[in-house]
Amino acid sequence: MADNNGSNNTSPIGRRFRGFLPVVVDLETGGFNAQTDALLEIAAVLVDFDEQGLLTTEQTYRYHVKPFEGANLEPASLEVTGIDPHHPLRPAIPERDALGRIFREVRQKLKESGCKRAVLVAHNAHFDLGFLNAAIERTGIKRSPFHPFSVFDTATLGGIAYGQTVLARIAAAAGMPWDANAAHSAAYDAERTAELFCQIVNQFKPVYDSRIALEQQSEEDDEDGLE
Repeated sequence: MADNNGSNNTSPIGRRFRGFLPVVVDLETGGFNAQTDALLEIAAVLVDFDEQGLLTTEQTYRYHVKPFEGANLEPASLEVTGIDPHHPLRPAIPERDALGRIFREVRQKLKESGCKRAVLVAHNAHFDLGFLNAAIERTGIKRSPFHPFSVFDTATLGGIAYGQTVLARIAAAAGMPWDANAAHSAAYDAERTAELFCQIVNQFKPVYDSRIALEQQSEEDDEDGLE
């Protein structure tokens, strides 16, 4: 039976996002140019609804990434992130391996939830999606679980919900803790972004529930009219 969005998906997260699965992603890079600058860290946080119908965070997956051959590394970017790409104790793996491991977990979640495609959630999301798509092309991965251009951007959502667009300021406005010393780690930023995304989605739950109730009432009225 199709749900209220016209989808055959019956999982709560599938119904809520029209068969799409939000996956929160953060990338740390060696610059701002997705075509030339290195991807250095990737983290992904899975989310789902709990028994109370609230969106919550699940597992976090994080990998250090080796700069691809010939990659540019901007000193200013490395200073901000604090990453030493060539540190002998840094447990970095090749881009293709890192993406493959993340994608495997996302595909498993897609299968479990019955969703058809993942949608990247990030802060200033098109920056992260641009680097992700460039790495996918560079490594020759043929099937990405992520939608190639659609995103949920928490900078936009934060501006709507809290009047702030900087991640640390949105977190403060939302009453969330923020550790400036831990920021610019892919795992930390992804987890804070995921918590923020869940909080904003949950704030809109009454609006969504009201819309579903109206649609259900309209369907019942239509059925009564056919009797």
